[in-house]
Amino acid sequence: MPEDVLHNWQKKSKDKQKYFKNFLAKADKNKVLKELPQLHEEAFEKVDCLQCAACCKNYSPRFKTPDVKRVSKHLGMKESVFIETYLRVDEDGDFVVKSSPCPFLGEDNFCSVYDVRPSDCARFPYTDEDVIIKRQKLTLKNASFCPITFYVLEKLTEKIK
Repeated sequence: MPEDVLHNWQKKSKDKQKYFKNFLAKADKNKVLKELPQLHEEAFEKVDCLQCAACCKNYSPRFKTPDVKRVSKHLGMKESVFIETYLRVDEDGDFVVKSSPCPFLGEDNFCSVYDVRPSDCARFPYTDEDVIIKRQKLTLKNASFCPITFYVLEKLTEKIK
C-alpha cells in the first residue's frame, strides 16, 4: 500500500523546501498549469480546511479596496471604522488584519464573513492558478503550513519529471 502523501506532511514539507524550490524554478509552466485543476480538486477532497484553518490562524490576506468596501458594508460599518478596528498597513503597504488569528475566524474554524471574504481568501491556496509558478516564494511558504499546497507540489513533482 502506498504511503499517504499527507502523513507527516509538515516535516516532509520542511525537508523538501529546497527540492520544491528547484522544481518550481525549472518546471515547464504549461505542464504545471495542465496538471493543476485535477490536483487542486484531489487535494480539496483529501483535506478539510475547517479541520486546519492554519491560514486564518497565522496569516492575513491583503484587503484591497473592493474587499474593504464589501466586508465593511456586510458588517454595517463605515469603511474608516472597519479599517481602524480590524486592519493595519504591512511592510508592503497593504491592509492586513491587526491580529492573529483572523478576527473573523470562529472557534469552529468557520469564517463570519465567508460570503464576502477578501479575494485573497477566496483564491487561497492558489493551487489552481499560475500564482503557484509566478510567486514561488509564496508557494513555498504556503507549503510549509497548508497541506493542500504541500499535496499539490508533491504530486506535481511526481507527475512532471
